[in-house]
Amino acid sequence: MRAQDSATAQTAIAVPVAPGPGRPATGRGSAARAGTLQAALGVTAFSLTFPATAWGLEGFGPWSLVAVRTVLAAVIAGGCLLALRVPFPGRRHWVGLAVVAAGVVLGFPLLTTLALQTSTTAHAAVVVGLLPLTTALFSALRVGTRPSRTFWVAAFAGAAVVIAFTVQQSGGALTSADAYLFGALLVCAAGYTEGGRLARVMPGWQVIGWALVLCLPVTVPVAVTALSYEPVQLTAHSVTGLLWVAAGSQFVGLVVWYRGMAAIGIPKASQLQLAQPLLTLVWSVLLLGEHLTPAAPLTAAAVLVCIAVTQRARD
Repeated sequence: MRAQDSATAQTAIAVPVAPGPGRPATGRGSAARAGTLQAALGVTAFSLTFPATAWGLEGFGPWSLVAVRTVLAAVIAGGCLLALRVPFPGRRHWVGLAVVAAGVVLGFPLLTTLALQTSTTAHAAVVVGLLPLTTALFSALRVGTRPSRTFWVAAFAGAAVVIAFTVQQSGGALTSADAYLFGALLVCAAGYTEGGRLARVMPGWQVIGWALVLCLPVTVPVAVTALSYEPVQLTAHSVTGLLWVAAGSQFVGLVVWYRGMAAIGIPKASQLQLAQPLLTLVWSVLLLGEHLTPAAPLTAAAVLVCIAVTQRARD
């Protein structure tokens, strides 16, 4: 059975049954809660990406770190695909997978890693602060979703709060890394949107799995070349950072993230990422020794209110 046929069959089985006498009201409510939980787990995994990348840069060059992390993630994904004997996706899905590969697998990691050479993790959090709104906009254009006016008001408000907080954390000054950060924002939003669309017709882990495998003809020679030119220093931090961005951020995090988007919709899932910059700043304090201002708890409260509104807003 082909992957998309299997996914369709599974979706059909999961159709909720109307409640009745002696029959519990399960289905959409529980599926939405599970989808929200999966998307939230993905956000948690992503929130560790910048601190882990900072650790990785202690022992690897930027090109080496990105190429090696992608190769390692592709090995994990390819092993899962082979072990489960997953057939190749239909030809009509390859363009979408290429968009996921270009945006999520290659573009975002490379651009943010280059930015983190001269930017703090707090400043880089501007990217993920704008990412939910940008993903929702891409979804409206690509998938045709039409969230309510309340959704958009809350989304713009949440983005404004996060931008104000992260810019304040970085001292209010723009850096040379901003071009990398905003470029990463655009390519990642496109990859998220296309991946969320594909996750409706094939399991989410296969979406990112095939996207990673698709990149191997590019990432393997780049990894070999980069490792020969950039110095490598294997330390506890650099190895841990590399392993996390490869297995946690690049594969496991994206698996649960795409599953969550398929369950609750791209716009609502994207708004959960409003919490990601704040989580990143928490990890930055714990792992990198950075310091936060007293504005952090107030910003967290405001962001959580915006998230609650977007999750309750009807499409």
